[in-house]
Amino acid sequence: MPSGQRPAVVLAAMLVLALLLRGWDFGNPVLDIDEQWYLLVGDRMLHGAVPFIDLWDRKPYGLFLLFAGFRLIPADGIIVYQVAAALFAGATAAVILHIARRLGAAPVGAWSAGILYLLTMAVIGGQGGQSPVFYNLPVALAALLTLRLPPLTAERAAQAIGRNGLAACTLCGLAIQIKYTAAFEGLFIGLAHLWAIVRVRRPGATIGWTLAWGVAGIAPTLVVGLAYAMMGAGAFQAFWFANFVSITLRQAYPAGKMLLNLVVAISLILPLVIAAGVTLARIGPRAARHAVHALAIGWLLAALVGFLCIGTFYEHYALPLLPPLAALAGVSLGQSRRLRNVVIILSMLVFAGERVNRHDDQAAIAPIVALMQRDGQAGACPYVFGGPSILYYLANACIPTAFAFPNTLASAIEGGASGVDEGAEVARIMASRPSVVVTLDRERSFFNPASLAAVTTALSRDYCLAGTAPRGKRRMRVYTPCIRPNPTRAR
Repeated sequence: MPSGQRPAVVLAAMLVLALLLRGWDFGNPVLDIDEQWYLLVGDRMLHGAVPFIDLWDRKPYGLFLLFAGFRLIPADGIIVYQVAAALFAGATAAVILHIARRLGAAPVGAWSAGILYLLTMAVIGGQGGQSPVFYNLPVALAALLTLRLPPLTAERAAQAIGRNGLAACTLCGLAIQIKYTAAFEGLFIGLAHLWAIVRVRRPGATIGWTLAWGVAGIAPTLVVGLAYAMMGAGAFQAFWFANFVSITLRQAYPAGKMLLNLVVAISLILPLVIAAGVTLARIGPRAARHAVHALAIGWLLAALVGFLCIGTFYEHYALPLLPPLAALAGVSLGQSRRLRNVVIILSMLVFAGERVNRHDDQAAIAPIVALMQRDGQAGACPYVFGGPSILYYLANACIPTAFAFPNTLASAIEGGASGVDEGAEVARIMASRPSVVVTLDRERSFFNPASLAAVTTALSRDYCLAGTAPRGKRRMRVYTPCIRPNPTRAR
């Protein structure tokens, strides 16, 4: 293998590029609403909090465990998770390069595929620690292993297929514990191995290995479920509801909003889609005769199912599409200099445009953090009804509710999906007289009506506006209890 394609060289180059492209965001605590929450939960886990019970969410336990692991590193937790995310992204880009080579991409096309992955992910919410930034790596590794199936099948190597599938399905099982939608890609990878071993025509090996693959894929989730079951029936019920029931109770997004989100997501990854589309057009019906191409297309379709099943089409949900798109794009990018130049220039322009238009709110939240630290000393907890949950982390403040991820209680979409009466929970929180209340200016239709009424009533009666601060295109409003004159002292 040429020195430029040696795995160590490829990995080192992609890691350096990832750090360069993402380094200017290191230390920014408000990159994205989701990863702030993961860090907060991971941090509180080290102080005894139990996900789904003490802090509620529907993300898998493994994701919070990952962030808890980051907090064990003796350094700034925000920088630690962001550097780790950059390393995961760079490693994934290196794997994509090798996948593109397996698909027949020329070296320049394969390198372009890895670079485009890093450029594109940064413009759709992957510049920080969104969950796909982490689980794309094990899934891409599993896909790379899956591309070994055609020669293994030709050799009728049943045991090698079995071991290959065991490694691939284990990787997918770990990915599923970071985000459940990785199950679609894991299912495809398992079925691809089943197809391969069935062609070898050894029934005993087929049954045994198929069971082993299924166990490997589901084992991490089973371990988590068993751990909650050992805590008691109530704990297991909380785990089961949060992970597998609550998502079915969430309200439908407005059709217009979903369509707009879909258009935005596609437009941001369009250069990569164009290049991958050229590859697919050139492969055409030949995919059936070239198994590695068919496997790559199947992987892309499985990732697409995961993207579509969520239904909200926020741009960061397209992150799992990038590895198969980039790997396929590498084939055509290596064949056409003109296409390569156009796609890379477009991607760089989109990347630069995203950088120019990105709102940097980290300085704006510093006064809010100081206020929460000062006014929280009396014992009352602050409450972030709308705004960044990282405020709790930065202020090292107590949290007044298990449903502290702001959208859970505030959003109309989440109404009835948390397992509690959201309006009643907000009323309970406000009755405890939070030391500071943070809200976010949004359209009224976004809010859960009962929750909005509860917080508005309490704010108008007991609180005064202490200040405002930008949050993206909106503004946060910060309230503290009003200091009212003492009538007796006045006389």
